[in-house]
Amino acid sequence: MRIAVTGGTGKLGRAVVADLREHGHEVINLDAAAQRPDIRIDLTDYGQTLEALTEIDDRYDRIDAVVHLAAIPAPGITGNAATFHNNINATYNVFAAARAAGITNVVWASSETLLGIPFETPPPYIPLDEEYPARPESRYALAKHLEETMAAEFCRWNPALKMIGLRFSNVMDPQDYAEFPSFDADPRSRKWNLWGYIDARDGAQAVRKALAYDATGVEIFIIANSDTVMSRSSASLAAEVYPGVKVTKELGEHETLLSIDKARRLLGYEPEHSWRDPVTGPGA
Repeated sequence: MRIAVTGGTGKLGRAVVADLREHGHEVINLDAAAQRPDIRIDLTDYGQTLEALTEIDDRYDRIDAVVHLAAIPAPGITGNAATFHNNINATYNVFAAARAAGITNVVWASSETLLGIPFETPPPYIPLDEEYPARPESRYALAKHLEETMAAEFCRWNPALKMIGLRFSNVMDPQDYAEFPSFDADPRSRKWNLWGYIDARDGAQAVRKALAYDATGVEIFIIANSDTVMSRSSASLAAEVYPGVKVTKELGEHETLLSIDKARRLLGYEPEHSWRDPVTGPGA
């Protein structure tokens, strides 16, 4: 396929672009920070977004699928209103332009923040899954919540449309793993997302499998690694930090507390990388 990836210059975006190209797809990176041969697009401008998803003169004359990753990537990077307006406007423009262009295969980055992060109010149960209503606790998360709602309505308007929202955990590259052992000193320092993370390469795998998923309508998936960022057992972390929260299953030694069971079952997603793996080189 010819796939437009927005935000392909970011941490997750770079991994997604590389993975899709390795699997034989043509990828067009659309990013406000792009340098040639990528294409610089302001996604908060609907006209630019529509043009980017239809044709760019001598570059291409159609797009088959869209992966929308571009966003201010977390709360607190800029002001609340700026974060909200940038992210919701860009996402609306991508969704609407894809509809106008007749594109029916859309995957976008939702967020683990919809689970209730930073869990000042304890989670309803552990491991967390996609089954309980969203609990946005920031303007960033509120925008992501509205994106999921918006996607459902776009799919209602067009029964042939498939839109997959991936609630990515905290994205990590291999060079980030050197810091992980320090987390053991204070388990509460990473309780804000139940000690979760996603290796960017496994995030890319999830995107590729979401694009290939044969379905219509909107589906939401938590995408995390199969383990936590901690050396301690998952059961001991839950018992110490969230003693009043129900644990709904027997946990593996380092099992993620952000359930990826749905992604495993429907997408065939299975993490292939861990911070516990030996590092064999700069690209490991």
